[in-house]
Amino acid sequence: MSSTTETEVGYAKSPIQKTALIVGIVFLVVGIAGFIPGLTHSAEHLHGVGADSEAHLLGVFQVSVLHNLVHLVFGVAGLAAAARVRNSRLYLIIGGLVYLVVWLYGLIAVNNPQINFLPVNDADNWLHLVLAAGMILLGFFLARPARRSRSDTRSPRA
Repeated sequence: MSSTTETEVGYAKSPIQKTALIVGIVFLVVGIAGFIPGLTHSAEHLHGVGADSEAHLLGVFQVSVLHNLVHLVFGVAGLAAAARVRNSRLYLIIGGLVYLVVWLYGLIAVNNPQINFLPVNDADNWLHLVLAAGMILLGFFLARPARRSRSDTRSPRA
């Protein structure tokens, strides 16, 4: 039985579970950092929603309370998903697809303050695209079982 089977018992035992855990932790850290003055420039101008939020995580990524809460929810989801191989795979693939949609939304919203409720800027858009691609690829490639060589399939000679 492979270490990445669905019957495996244990938290974050397989590579894909560990990856979901790490991604979840990163999202939690980013979500928390979005509320911390110093890490978030102009944190005093952090708004609940909308393009009017002038707060920028690390001085680059536009954030709001909603944006930070989305990161926190994705973080908690990653921690929960790390309990099972299948859930970890789904978390990475579906989460990546969600970020792909957020990237597409950002392409339209970045120059349209009326619909930019998240809010996002160009730096966010590039990051969301990288996150989408990375999560989807990790979800597909880490879930694959290891290939067995031909010598592994032969019966031993007596």
